[in-house]
Amino acid sequence: MQIYMFTSESTPSLRAFAGDSAGSKLPSKHGPWNQDGSIRSGDHPPHHFSRAKIEQAIKFDGFQLWRMKSDAVKPGDEAHTQAA
Repeated sequence: MQIYMFTSESTPSLRAFAGDSAGSKLPSKHGPWNQDGSIRSGDHPPHHFSRAKIEQAIKFDGFQLWRMKSDAVKPGDEAHTQAA
């Protein structure tokens, strides 16, 4: 499964994983959404998130949300992320 990554324009710290490139199932109340990239089948998601849990959430809900902490995040600093 290809996983697509999105960022909310209304809440920049809110991110999402979705199963389609348009993010058609992402919650509109947090939109609009911008696609940030994708994760190919077999590749690992960022921040040590569980690919199996992301795929399960996409299967049941169509997406999985997660949030970046509001303090300054340095590139590659995974300690500043948390699942929503």
